Amino acid sequence: MIKKILFLLFASFLFLNAANKTAKTDTQSNAQNVEQAAQENVSEIENMVEINILNEKISKIEASLKDNILLKRYSNYLSYGKISAELDNLKDSLKRKNNLSEEESFQLSNKIRVKENELELIAEYKGSAIGSLMNPPDIQKVENITNPFGIINALSNVKKLETNKKQFSSVEADIIALSEKLEEELISYTKLYELDPKVEYKEKVIYLEKQKRDFEIVLDIVTTTQEVYSKKIEQVILDIKNQITQQVQKMLAIFVIIIIMLAVSFLVKLALKKYFSQNENYYMVNKIINFTLVFLILMVLLFSYIDNVSYLVTILGFASAGIAIALKDWFMSLFGWMVIVTSGSIQVGDRIRVTKGDVETVGDVLDISLFKITIKEDVTMVSYMKNRRAGRIFFVPNNYIFSELIANYSHSELKTVWDGIDITLTFDSNFKKAQKIIREILKHYSKGYSDITRKQLSKMRNKYQLRATGVEPRVFTLIEKYGVVVSGWYLTNSFAALVLRSTICAEIVEALMKEDDIHIAYPTQQININKTSNAYGPSRAMPREEIEDIEDIIAKRQDDF
Repeated sequence: MIKKILFLLFASFLFLNAANKTAKTDTQSNAQNVEQAAQENVSEIENMVEINILNEKISKIEASLKDNILLKRYSNYLSYGKISAELDNLKDSLKRKNNLSEEESFQLSNKIRVKENELELIAEYKGSAIGSLMNPPDIQKVENITNPFGIINALSNVKKLETNKKQFSSVEADIIALSEKLEEELISYTKLYELDPKVEYKEKVIYLEKQKRDFEIVLDIVTTTQEVYSKKIEQVILDIKNQITQQVQKMLAIFVIIIIMLAVSFLVKLALKKYFSQNENYYMVNKIINFTLVFLILMVLLFSYIDNVSYLVTILGFASAGIAIALKDWFMSLFGWMVIVTSGSIQVGDRIRVTKGDVETVGDVLDISLFKITIKEDVTMVSYMKNRRAGRIFFVPNNYIFSELIANYSHSELKTVWDGIDITLTFDSNFKKAQKIIREILKHYSKGYSDITRKQLSKMRNKYQLRATGVEPRVFTLIEKYGVVVSGWYLTNSFAALVLRSTICAEIVEALMKEDDIHIAYPTQQININKTSNAYGPSRAMPREEIEDIEDIIAKRQDDF
């Protein structure tokens, strides 16, 4: 703006100066000539102002297009054409000139090789004014969604496709904006050439016309390509969204099925709870229902998301053969669990005895899982006689049911076991009286357990072939090496056998100690100091002197100590 003002002031000064000069030199000139000269000067000034304005406008346009990526790519396109023409000329020169020296031929070949390398670097601009930007990003093949996890990948693909679409659309917008700028610059240079017909302006007009025409061709190609590319992307996105919708519907259907299965299992548990005891059979029934529920849910999920079930069955068939060999114990434990559950031989809450080699334990069953039985060791005769400790948690593999001894102390609601107490009496004791005393004590303390066992055995006759069903205490008299053994057997609670045994033992010892003709035998030792050939025969009197000698010997030994 300042330049324009200065230019107008300078022009006015020139005009005034010219007028003054004219007036001074030719005062008698006619007014028409003066007016004509003034008009010419004004026209010249206006042209100069217009030229300056156009130059400023062109400068602004060129500044805005200085870092335009499309123009830089177009420059590479022109360079490709130029280098390609130079390469053709070099090849023609090499063919035409037959009498070239070896050095000249080498130089030409070297130039050709350099030009070929240059073309290779900008090969993408062959036939394209903007290079690879004219080609849209590739649409990668999207795999079908077969499971819920594929939804995340599908959404990522949708986002990527939309980004590619926007990116290619921006190329079209950039070309349109550039074409408008080039059109504006071309118009400005055309006006500038009309005002000042310089060769450089003419060449610029020709260059801009070619440039604009090339970009118009590119724009037509990009527009058509963008329309096709957008429709293709929209189709792919629509397919992906349809697959996502199908997977969501399948998930909802599976969720509804699982909810129904859970509700049915809950109702079945609620109905069976009325017919089973919570501490006994109901626990096992509950575990069977839970296992069946989990198995059915896994089957629903498996058959819902596996396309080729027969292929899966074949794979599992071959895999299971190798797994069965490597994990034989696990499979045997699983099979043992099925036997335990179906047979009912061991249930949660039962007291069992497990023997494995030298290890023996008695405890209560806490849990029966797919692979092991969990028991809690209690204070029993085994703890007293062998282990000398109790309260440990044992994990017994289910396959032990096929190979090891497992005794159940409380099977089929039979909560009592036979326990025996042995009392050794001397040979001269009244063992018949002792036998009677022991029997009465056993009857007194085991009467309640005998009555319970009698009822339980009556219920078991329908399931088992029972012959010996006597429940009254039994007392046996046996001759042993060091005395007469009275063995008393009685029924007791399998969960508290040691407590009752302790009570009965105390009562038996107290009762027998009251009798004068009953003596409890225990290890004794007899020392004979009589000189006789019969250690058990009558002793004979020893001479006094021998007795004194013995007393002297004893006294002497005491002195030595």
